[in-house]
Amino acid sequence: MQKRIFIIALLVSVQMFSQAIYEDERYVPETDPLVLKNLEEWQGKKFGLLMHWGTYSQWGIVESWSICPEDYEWCERTKGSNPDNYYQYVKEYEGLKKTFNPIKFNPEKWAKAAKNAGMKYMVFTTKHHDGFNMFDTQYSDYKVTDSECAFSTNPRANIAKEVFSAFRNENMSTGAYFSKPDWHNENYWDPYFPPSDRNVNYDPAAYPDKWKKYVDFTHNQILELLTDYGKIDILWLDGGWVAKRTQDDIKNGYSEKFAENESGNGFIKHRVVDQDIKMDELVVKARQKQPGLIVVDRAVHGKNQNYLTPENRVPEKTLPYPWESCITSGGGWSYTPDAKYMTGRQGIHMLIDVVAKGGNLLLNVAPGPDGEWQQGAYDLLAAYGDWMQVNSTAIYNTKPIAPYKENNICMTQNKGGNVFLFYLAKEGETKMPSEVIVKSISPKKGSKITMLGSKTSLKWTKLDKGFKVIIPKSLRNNLPCKEAWTLKIEAINR
Repeated sequence: MQKRIFIIALLVSVQMFSQAIYEDERYVPETDPLVLKNLEEWQGKKFGLLMHWGTYSQWGIVESWSICPEDYEWCERTKGSNPDNYYQYVKEYEGLKKTFNPIKFNPEKWAKAAKNAGMKYMVFTTKHHDGFNMFDTQYSDYKVTDSECAFSTNPRANIAKEVFSAFRNENMSTGAYFSKPDWHNENYWDPYFPPSDRNVNYDPAAYPDKWKKYVDFTHNQILELLTDYGKIDILWLDGGWVAKRTQDDIKNGYSEKFAENESGNGFIKHRVVDQDIKMDELVVKARQKQPGLIVVDRAVHGKNQNYLTPENRVPEKTLPYPWESCITSGGGWSYTPDAKYMTGRQGIHMLIDVVAKGGNLLLNVAPGPDGEWQQGAYDLLAAYGDWMQVNSTAIYNTKPIAPYKENNICMTQNKGGNVFLFYLAKEGETKMPSEVIVKSISPKKGSKITMLGSKTSLKWTKLDKGFKVIIPKSLRNNLPCKEAWTLKIEAINR
């Protein structure tokens, strides 16, 4: 057991190291002026909502992956009448379409909760890897509006359209999550060939007509979303293995896969396949429909990844380009029964950490099979909202300032030259200390220091290194918020 734990820890550390290298070296800047303008505005929004939702919520399992025949923990089959029989399992999984009936679906309630939390944008799963469409596509019957789906008779059956509309009505930007692989489509997983992993289950070079049909299908669906569903600000593409690959990419990919093999017997958990989805062409067509569209072709090095998306983690340092940490708030990406959500303190501190490093936080909440969020999600967003009412000016439209963090104090700055210091409450700490010492920066002579949420001007003293600010007892006994308190400095010495 100890050996297994060590190996898992080693693999995780290698993966994180590889991702860190990827983040440092593999970004291609955008050149479209309108996209650059929108990207800068997006960076100022700082806080967004991601929602994973599909028929899989009825079983409370990980999204899509249980129908993928790979040897990973997240692909385990635990539901259905006979999970040991792959083909029967897939049939029952796809049969969840018939019973999907989220009668408590109320996107306006979600949008209000997100807005009150201080979120400025959202990304919704229009289609995950399993191929089930949460919108009324004309290119597939495997969709929420199909007559076989229990929810299809509901006047709000076109779920993605209702979600986008509800969030736009709260003046939030909208993003469409879309999976490039579609494990239901006959031109991706051809019924003639049994699937062996996440990839296309035939050789696209050997069957070019079939692959072209799949490319056209993917383009058509994405353009459909960008034509019939109002203003879309972000196209958030998942399934980075569906991409054009050079021979060197393929060779290096297999080297990495063989290196992961513990037994040394040549077994690999999934292949590396050239799957040219014609992304450059697609992006041109997409921006004809939606000028200035931000495109996030996740984990695919190149010009169509306008910002990077470290998954379920926060980078250790600032990054020299736009980025967004996508993080689960409770349970997994998809609905988990009795999920335990992060506390208000954990969530607020994470947002501050991300923003201080120059990133955005995209927080995932997973609706349940009835169309409702769990109470833990509402509680977490309410905690964010209480804190953001006081401190949001130190979050939105700010940039990092070195050294970004000193002990338990994070830092940001705004365009006006103001600097904000976030004092992160320690475990069990409900009040700020009577004095706070910061060594890495120093206010300009005569600068005013206040706490956000209070008009009291705080006394401060210059030190040989940095400065000391006094927090009076009256303020310590009547703090404007919980979990973290923000000091605003008018200006600092450069």
